Amino acid sequence: MSGKQIWVSPADDGWRVHKPGTVKDSARTDTKAEALEIAERIARNQNLDTKVQRADGKLSAEGNTYPRSRDKFPPRG
Repeated sequence: MSGKQIWVSPADDGWRVHKPGTVKDSARTDTKAEALEIAERIARNQNLDTKVQRADGKLSAEGNTYPRSRDKFPPRG
């Protein structure tokens, strides 16, 4: 499933937006908020899942599936 994901990860100089297995980042930003905006826009356009890491490198609860109809376990409510 890694080909259908875009990640937001911490970097030495800020935050990076990247697809797994690629050499070049899609974007580099100073803040996590900026990186999330870019990742969400890319995910919507390319029907990708977003995966977000915290500053310590562990996976965060943030992240979405696009389009929503592809989500096998959508949130209740």
